[in-house]
Amino acid sequence: MSDPSPFAMPTRFDGAPGRVALVVPGVGYSPARPLLHFAREVLRQHGWTVQELWWQIPDDFAQLSVDERTAWVEWQVGRAVSAEAGACRLVVGKSLGSLASGIAADRGIAAAWLTPLLTFDHVVRALRRAQPSTLLVGGTADKLWDAEVAASLHHDVLEVPSADHGLELPGDAVGSAEVLRQVVSRLDHFVGSLGRA
Repeated sequence: MSDPSPFAMPTRFDGAPGRVALVVPGVGYSPARPLLHFAREVLRQHGWTVQELWWQIPDDFAQLSVDERTAWVEWQVGRAVSAEAGACRLVVGKSLGSLASGIAADRGIAAAWLTPLLTFDHVVRALRRAQPSTLLVGGTADKLWDAEVAASLHHDVLEVPSADHGLELPGDAVGSAEVLRQVVSRLDHFVGSLGRA
């Protein structure tokens, strides 16, 4: 595997001190894309300081084993979480970012996983041992989503009929916008519940 660097420090949006949320991208789904953009806005509205992790996927990433990919993601996310010196209390991640679900579980950090890789044993094992509040969001047309696994994990789950891995409805722009509204609304409720906990 290539050197895990470069590591780009997250973009920071200040909110309440000691209450940091880390937003973790997917392979080609940056924090500027709609799901993560609105996740950031929800977090800010609830008073969280938000760190957006922007990473450069290694050129040889597609050739890496699942274990190597997991190690790379965990290194990136673990470093960002550690930089907050215990203040990171929530992770919001998309797809590939869910390979860091073990970090959230092991460090007792709440998490919202948008299209988590539920066909990867590592992710499922981590989600089974996760104790803090966890939200899972996926679509029935996503080949990396497993409805039975999601239901068995006893976390908060939003499953969107016919939505693909981007949480969109192919060929239906208006319907896709409604899915985005639904996901943002559920995320808003989830983040609000953390403030009441």
